[in-house]
Amino acid sequence: MLTIQQIEDAVTYHKPTAEAIECHTEVRECIKTALHIINNTLPDCREKSLAITKIEEAMFWANAGIARNHDKL
Repeated sequence: MLTIQQIEDAVTYHKPTAEAIECHTEVRECIKTALHIINNTLPDCREKSLAITKIEEAMFWANAGIARNHDKL
């Protein structure tokens, strides 16, 4: 069960620090590289679509992890 604080942290805007902005940028660059590789290597198919979706999900979770924990960076 989630605590009240966990719920609040999950839905609250977390203004990024300079360190967080740098981390977000690094994650996006890494994800962009992975997307280019998948896009240029795999034929258009269901598996390619799923791989792209999972890479995007990884970016979203990584950015959430940075935003929610920027005080630990």
